[in-house]
Amino acid sequence: MERIRKVLIVVNLSKPDAKGAVEEVAKFLSDRQIDVETHAFFGKPDVSPEVDCDLAFSLGGDGTVLYTARLLAPYSIPIMAVNIGDFGFITEVGRAEWKQAFERYVSGDLGLSRRIMLQTSVVRDGKQIASHIGLNDSVISSAGISKIVRLRVDVNGSELGRYRADGVIVSTPTGSTAHSAAAGGPILDPEMRALALVPICPFTLSNRPIVLQGSEPVFIEVEEEQRTDVILTVDGQDLISLQERDRICFRLADSEALIIRSDQRNFFEVLRSKLNWTGGPDA
Repeated sequence: MERIRKVLIVVNLSKPDAKGAVEEVAKFLSDRQIDVETHAFFGKPDVSPEVDCDLAFSLGGDGTVLYTARLLAPYSIPIMAVNIGDFGFITEVGRAEWKQAFERYVSGDLGLSRRIMLQTSVVRDGKQIASHIGLNDSVISSAGISKIVRLRVDVNGSELGRYRADGVIVSTPTGSTAHSAAAGGPILDPEMRALALVPICPFTLSNRPIVLQGSEPVFIEVEEEQRTDVILTVDGQDLISLQERDRICFRLADSEALIIRSDQRNFFEVLRSKLNWTGGPDA
């Protein structure tokens, strides 16, 4: 493994003791003659730093990892996702474990989890007006008080059906434990190359979640005669207002998120713990 010369620390300062975590990581790296740059924000970042690093630390919860992944995936920069929040499926490395995980990664004993990213593009009147990548999901839904939206879904050129629902989620395997799972979608192994299409509270109960090959693009058209404003959100952080007859394309992005694996637990152990799959009375 090439020597790590510079590290970017991405930190959500709204998390408890985030400042202390930054200081601890920065001192640890500086003592090893590694240059450190910090990109700090409260709640949600409003600007993005220039990318010039060999590795990044994400200090926060899953939301911080989502932002960091969108920032760094095009550059194939590994992310050490350290959980200093309350709940995390992506942040497998705990606050007390990151030093050991970092040293084992540098020595070549820890590998990378390669996660597909979702490319979402909006075409209006034949022109692309927006394009975003996300690690978790893209959601088309009502902009206001819960109202049914009317959407037509095509998969690789074949019509799948028309949906009358509170919305539709297109989820990556990484995002399958997030909004998709809450809407009744399947949980996927995070390193699969697949997408889950999940209707949110469909008016027709026969509209069910479906898992699709990642190689097949998914197209959703906003039908006419909507009774509410319609929006698209990417990773719950980027928002685009949609219009009737807009056509949204979902496909695998060219880049992947590179997440350094934990040496203390894997995805299935996190899943069992977070969802309390113990078989006990509280399960």
